Amino acid sequence: MTVPNSAADNLKADATPAWRKKGFEKGWLKNILHLVSGSSGNAILMLISTTIAARTLGPAAYGVLALVLTVGRLSERLLRFESWQPLIRFAASEDIAGDKKKMSELYLYGLFLDIGTALLAAVLTMIVGYALMTVIGLKPEHMPLLAIYAVAIAMNIRGVPTAALRFDGKFKTLAYVQMTSSVLRLALAGAGLFLGFSLLEFVIVWTVCQALDSLLFLWLGLRVIRKQGIPSPFRANPFGLKQKFPGFMSFAWSTNISGTLRTMTQEADTLLVSAFAGTAWAGFYHIAKRIAKVAQQVGSMMQAVVYPDMARMWAQKDFTAFKSTVKRVQLVLGGVGVAFLVAFWLLGDWMMKVVFGPEFAQAYPLLVAQLLAVVLIMHAAPSRSALLAMNRPGFVLWVAIASTILFFVTAWITMPTYGALGANFSHIAFAALTAIAMDIAMWRQIGQTVKESKE
Repeated sequence: MTVPNSAADNLKADATPAWRKKGFEKGWLKNILHLVSGSSGNAILMLISTTIAARTLGPAAYGVLALVLTVGRLSERLLRFESWQPLIRFAASEDIAGDKKKMSELYLYGLFLDIGTALLAAVLTMIVGYALMTVIGLKPEHMPLLAIYAVAIAMNIRGVPTAALRFDGKFKTLAYVQMTSSVLRLALAGAGLFLGFSLLEFVIVWTVCQALDSLLFLWLGLRVIRKQGIPSPFRANPFGLKQKFPGFMSFAWSTNISGTLRTMTQEADTLLVSAFAGTAWAGFYHIAKRIAKVAQQVGSMMQAVVYPDMARMWAQKDFTAFKSTVKRVQLVLGGVGVAFLVAFWLLGDWMMKVVFGPEFAQAYPLLVAQLLAVVLIMHAAPSRSALLAMNRPGFVLWVAIASTILFFVTAWITMPTYGALGANFSHIAFAALTAIAMDIAMWRQIGQTVKESKE
């Protein structure tokens, strides 16, 4: 796959769309392999760091670390606008992609969202931690830990650099940039194992490494924008952006609310586990999620590769390529997810005892149940990207609302009896409804649009 230097070049290169050219799918495969290898490598490094922290701190203290990280991520993702999605959606249009001034203003619009929400999320981290302290098992002496981690949340500016790197095809950069901070985190965690780091010191390690990752990511994104010949967003005219890009904020709000609802299930679940079963079980649950995330990263990275081109395919009415892409990606993701599920069903119990220690063996059933939900989520990822490319963020939002309601109803029914495992049952219900609803809507929309185009 030959990646153009700018969005405009990609649209104007010739009359034949890139995805119709020979070797295009090999280019996809190369990008996907880069992202999967980089993302999986990063997830594995994170998992090793998590293992070291768990062994050093023990179940109870590690549970507190998991809660601090969860409160921070929950606050950040509640406010995150996923600005890269509307940025890519708008930049895919020819009138914007071919105008470098407009591109600069579009990126500035995204930066306003990214910076503002990052600062608000840091404040919200402290508010949420204080408000839920007694419910989830934190103590007043843990508040300074939240304040330290809030610094990393305030620096987490990702939407614009993500859009710039993805739209320019810098998938190799996306794949490996996070590994810098992960290697540093692993080295510091390893030092902590030998030096006997306390809970405070592990929180500092996680904060420093996450802040470094965010700054590096932002620098790379701005560097790509500059290399494309787009004027610096910081020098763009900040006035009248809403009028220049009508519909941008409504798209951003819908993805924000949809993402917020997903966050309530993907991050707040650890807090629910702690409230129902205690901080030690929150630690077990967090470990199971970290392992399952290795598999889920494959879906996320494949989506990162195909979404920009899916948006272009739909905009240029190449429905044949669009349908073929969705089918193939769903097939691949389903196979990867099932392979992970089978592997950990057979080896997960042994791995927990050997790697984490016998006291963490109770995380095994949580892991198997979590992976079943991950398989369904991976299947739903391509249909979600397709619906966004079709400019149907509203439907994606309503599915998220319905699935979130089902999640909490299932949690309310199952967690009093099954504890942490009940949270996994809730994830399975959430993922099943999401996958079924989005598949039905996507294929109906494709069929209807193809029919209308022939009339």
